[in-house]
Amino acid sequence: MKLRLDRKNTIGLIFFLAFIISTSLIFQFEERFTIENWKSNYTTRYKMVDDLIESQFLIGKPKSKVFEILGQPDSQSNTKKDAFIYDIGDPPSFFSSQKEYLLIIFKNEHVEKVTLAVE
Repeated sequence: MKLRLDRKNTIGLIFFLAFIISTSLIFQFEERFTIENWKSNYTTRYKMVDDLIESQFLIGKPKSKVFEILGQPDSQSNTKKDAFIYDIGDPPSFFSSQKEYLLIIFKNEHVEKVTLAVE
């Protein structure tokens, strides 16, 4: 028995396979955030930072809880905003990219925003 696909089905199959391949590649190069990995793998935090930001895990937590989860910040903001800055390591790159950091902004001693900052 031969399976013949018409043009629409062939295009649909190609897009489906591209989706499966791209999704698996994304999950291969990204890690889920865990407290243990964050604290022990200092140079590969960039793999977990997207999961940490997208999950909004830290939103609403007090500063003391952020210290407990992420450890001491690498620096604190010198601006009007109350913020912690964490180094996330250097992802592999073909080009010299700008240095990125995890930026946690507080309002009334609780996390208001978690984002990436560029040096």
